[in-house]
Amino acid sequence: AAQEDIEGQNLVTYNISVVEGEVATISCRVKDNDDSVIQLLNPNRQTIYFRDVRPLKDSRFQLVNFSDNELRVSLSNVSLSDEGRYVCQLYTDPPQEAYADITVLVPPGSPIIESREDVVSEGNETEITCTTAGSKPASSIRWMKGEEELRGDLTVEETYDRMFTATSRLTLTVTKEDDGVPVVCIVDHPAVKDFQAQKYLEVQYKPEVKIFVEFPEGLTREGENLELTCKAKGKPQPQQINWVKVDDDVPSHAVITGTDLLIENLNKSYNGTYRCVASNSVGESYDDYILYVHDALTTTPIPTTTTTTTTSTLPDTTQDSRAGEGAPQKMDHAVIGGVVAVVVFAMLCLLIILGRYFARHKGTYFTHEAKGADDAADADTAIINAEGGQNNSDEKKEYYI
Repeated sequence: AAQEDIEGQNLVTYNISVVEGEVATISCRVKDNDDSVIQLLNPNRQTIYFRDVRPLKDSRFQLVNFSDNELRVSLSNVSLSDEGRYVCQLYTDPPQEAYADITVLVPPGSPIIESREDVVSEGNETEITCTTAGSKPASSIRWMKGEEELRGDLTVEETYDRMFTATSRLTLTVTKEDDGVPVVCIVDHPAVKDFQAQKYLEVQYKPEVKIFVEFPEGLTREGENLELTCKAKGKPQPQQINWVKVDDDVPSHAVITGTDLLIENLNKSYNGTYRCVASNSVGESYDDYILYVHDALTTTPIPTTTTTTTTSTLPDTTQDSRAGEGAPQKMDHAVIGGVVAVVVFAMLCLLIILGRYFARHKGTYFTHEAKGADDAADADTAIINAEGGQNNSDEKKEYYI
């Protein structure tokens, strides 16, 4: 019980606050005792104790201590009717009095928390009330939303039996982040601790939409395929998800399967903004994907070197490298074949020329057998000159050109 000193000239007592149903202890203490008599009176000035004797027929009052300097009395099972000013008297000349006020605290009833709507849409305002009744004194009420303390509007009403009912109204605008967040009503009262009630906010919100590119990993190029996936989350969960093309129609051969969009064999006529739209009872949301189809990968062959076209993705670079290597190899085979053909043709021509030359210049044999015939005047003389040459047959020589 809370106590407060109240001092007289020689008599001291305390004010007391006690919870209904508990025990209050009243103490009358004398600083300097001169054998004077001490007694305790109730608010109606009836004697409760005279020295250590209890004239009042109320067994809830019990003597705790009696001495020359103190009279201490306990009152059990305190009720509201016990509230009031108790009097300690010391019979001196003149008599002395000291007063002890007993205040009975009545704890509040369990707080009741209610909301105007069970489910609130994001961006809307809602009102939550917390009520606690039958307390004395009146309760105060605080609000917490998650870790944030909020201020409500408190109203206190006094009932016929001197009790109080406290009601606090909290008005707040909710967002989708408030979904599932607890709102706690905390009751502050001297008779209780940690007295509270809570309610979890249930907030509906429109879908959150996001487009993911499943393929390709890099740039979109002519002749390749495009695969998009749309993911949407909301409360309530959106049941319908649609693909559209802004300011145009989706290509006729595009395949839409649930949340997926597939376009094969891309070309630049498919450029544009593709939109995934999702809706629920709260509203509609969308996400956009801007398609820009790049040129297909090309290579420029060079006779002596291999070139590659650099792109932003590894798969494209590999493809370009293979294309660049193939063209020069084919070109090298053609050049070698041409050179071989020219060499063979030249060799054939050379053989033909040599054959014709040897055919025109056959070998001639010269002997001394006809020597002298060249100078003869007629045939007979030539024969005679030639025959005359037989004597030199041993010197016959043969030449071959």
